[in-house]
Amino acid sequence: MNRLNQLFNTKNKNLLSVYFTAGYPELNSTVSIAEALEKAGVDFLEIGFPYSDPVADGPTIQHSSQVALDNGMNLNLLFEQLAELRSKVSIPVLLMGYVNPMVQYGVERFCQKAAEVGVDGVIVPDLPMYEYEMLYKDVFAKHGISNIFLVTPQTSEDRIRKIDGLSNSFVYLLSSASITGKALQLNNEVDTYFGRIKAMQLKNPTVVGFGIGDNAAFTKACEYNNGAIVGSAFVKYLGSRKDYLEGINDFVKGLRG
Repeated sequence: MNRLNQLFNTKNKNLLSVYFTAGYPELNSTVSIAEALEKAGVDFLEIGFPYSDPVADGPTIQHSSQVALDNGMNLNLLFEQLAELRSKVSIPVLLMGYVNPMVQYGVERFCQKAAEVGVDGVIVPDLPMYEYEMLYKDVFAKHGISNIFLVTPQTSEDRIRKIDGLSNSFVYLLSSASITGKALQLNNEVDTYFGRIKAMQLKNPTVVGFGIGDNAAFTKACEYNNGAIVGSAFVKYLGSRKDYLEGINDFVKGLRG
């Protein structure tokens, strides 16, 4: 049982995850930001590995990825930085990025290095489910890395059931069929979507991402799901001040209300 499973077994309501891009705003800020987020009470982390064509991301995360790449961030360096991760951070950590750099690095090598530094899972939005199932499922399992699948409001029930069957930690619900950074719309349509998923009684917990940027959105997501993920709002915060580490505790308190 990895850290993600342990987390969901001990706490299954109002879980808060925060995403940030490795190497942003500074090349060597990755572990210090992770440490500050844990101290502020975040339940698990998503660390993005930057890519030059982040198709699922809005302008805020696209900008952070480009800055990180310009700073010199790459997977080799990220794994070097994360070598000290588990001496400072105990909560679950996922890597989030795109399939191209992972395949270029080598999927088996990627999973092995991720396991060595204490990463618990990955989110790869453009990795096709059939490709994962046919080519990579056994590799992920061998190294104890959970693969997190995405569900949108348009995803069919059959596909959601398939995703639930292939998952072993949680299912990532996109708040809308949109890019990151678009604010969650607090309306009946969202209630219907979240309610439909909850009524399916999936075996895995559900966590909502995309558009969760304040306490109102976090609270709405947690009404129906086990938790929510904040990304663009935090990345925007990191780029807004030089003393970003000092304000992380207040940022997290604001999300939780």
